[in-house]
Order: sequence, then structure tokens, then C-alpha cells
Amino acid sequence: MIALSDVDFSIDEVISKTRRPSMGAVVTFLGTVRDLTDGNEVEKLEFEADTEMAVKELEQIRQEIISRFGVTDVSIIHRTGVLNPGENIVVIAVGASHRDEAFKGCRYAIEELKKRAMIWKKEFLKDRSYWVGGVNDE
Repeated sequence: MIALSDVDFSIDEVISKTRRPSMGAVVTFLGTVRDLTDGNEVEKLEFEADTEMAVKELEQIRQEIISRFGVTDVSIIHRTGVLNPGENIVVIAVGASHRDEAFKGCRYAIEELKKRAMIWKKEFLKDRSYWVGGVNDE
């Protein structure tokens, strides 16, 4: 399951759709909006994406994980829109015969997603807002 969503997801549903009887491990990663960054209070985050390109890249990452780590399945759901502190951003579930492959696949998924997926994050602090990784502060 690969998706972008402007509504929250069910972690239990993602695990259920990823899980197979052949798996001895399902490792999950849940990314959430924190309320502080570098000592500054975060009011909200905004995520924008090129949906078609982001989904294609997430599917490519999924296939790489299956091939590289020998896992059985990978699910990635990433939110878009405005999110407040405490809300879910991304869930990754990786299922494999053994935990080592599942852990490695899960770490690879989040690291590659952050580098390659066409998803952009804007941070809103009390006194300014800026695109993370961007050069222009507002």
C-alpha cells in the first residue's frame, strides 16, 4: 500500500494490509509533528506534494526494499495538508520473515523518502515560516 492522504490514517489498518502469515516481523515507523524545533515552538506544518511523482517514487522505494532486503511487503502512507503538533505525518510498515530485514527496510524507507519523494514541508513558528530545506524564510 502506497498512498498520499489529506486525512489521517489507521496504523492498525496499514499493519493489517501489510501483514502476511509468512512474516515473523512487522516493523513500523510513525512520524509525528513535534511541538518544538531547535528550541522554537512549532504552530503547525504544511505538506505539499506532486502526488503523481511522489507516489511513483514511493513505489520505487518499496520495490528497492523488497529486492535489496528480501522483505515480503512494504506500506507507506504520507499525509499532505496542514498538520498540528501531535498529528501523524507518515507511517511505514515493513514485513519480513525476520526482524533484521524488516528493521533495515524500514530505516531505508524513511531515509529515502526524505531524500527522494516530491513532498515538501513548511514549518510555521510563532515569528516566521519557512520551507524546510529551502533558502527563503518568510
